[in-house]
Amino acid sequence: MQFLSDNAAAVHPTVWEALKAADSPDSPYDGDALSAALDERFAQVFDKPCTVLWTATGTAANCLALATMVQPHGAVVCHEDAHIEVDEGGAPGFFLHGAKLMLCEGAGAKLSPRAIRDMIDPIRNDVHQVQPHAISITQASEYGCSYRPAEVEAIAALASERGLGLHMDGARFANAVAFLDCAPAAAAGPVDALSFGFIKNGGLGAEAIVFFDQNLADVARYRRKRAGHLQSKGRFLAAQLHALLEGDVWLHNARHANAAAQEIAQACDGRLLYPVEANELFMRCTLAERETLRERGFGFYDWGEDAARFVTAWNTREEDALSLAKAIASL
Repeated sequence: MQFLSDNAAAVHPTVWEALKAADSPDSPYDGDALSAALDERFAQVFDKPCTVLWTATGTAANCLALATMVQPHGAVVCHEDAHIEVDEGGAPGFFLHGAKLMLCEGAGAKLSPRAIRDMIDPIRNDVHQVQPHAISITQASEYGCSYRPAEVEAIAALASERGLGLHMDGARFANAVAFLDCAPAAAAGPVDALSFGFIKNGGLGAEAIVFFDQNLADVARYRRKRAGHLQSKGRFLAAQLHALLEGDVWLHNARHANAAAQEIAQACDGRLLYPVEANELFMRCTLAERETLRERGFGFYDWGEDAARFVTAWNTREEDALSLAKAIASL
């Protein structure tokens, strides 16, 4: 009974079917019909024009998006626990040719306008100090906390006021939309670019970079090729995105994962470190208690010395979630 990561979840059956259907000759790279149809497909999701580029990994999606906004001498303002800081192996520095990450604090791994101002206001506007060029926020955050639409709007207003780009890491964007029960456009807010995650939500190997600024998309096409991420048979990546968007499979999958997380959360009885607002749970748990859970057949990650992280997925079985809930309650 695995709760290690939604990255390890099975591929959704509709994706396999879509991949088989795409296995016929078409134009290479992103010149195929499926890739060409992505802009209109995502415009329907967000109810506004956008330009969509596929890529194979979330790290590439984040870094290619940010590379369109940030010059090598600039910086990205992000949370100190942001994925681009903690879990991408220095990829931002590589893709952004040495640009800096400016790290802020914030409850639940979420940024606030005040935290951003506290970081950037003391910076002198001269060549001797690195200047911020963009802000990156994560929806849902690295601790499974979802930004409310008003929170995104406030950060977007600050970004606009200061002339900064705004990027959203949406590795678990579907889970945030499902939790907030709002339109995708409201959960994304007025960002310039969104890394829309699909792999954690039933995809095989495709993520979407959704640009709401056409000029940024034009730059990203060249950067994607230069970075080695323009795949020859792009129709297979586009097919995955279409399959999960069709009939709102992406939302159905996210709602299932969120519901499983809520089932487990009810048994945590004051142990939770953060509110459960997506499909991740962070729980106080001693070493002996973690050993007990593992002996009972549950897989999960340790989170520091006295905590554990559990992640549910689109295919988490209800009986497994209930079993974990009962096991936690009995500790």
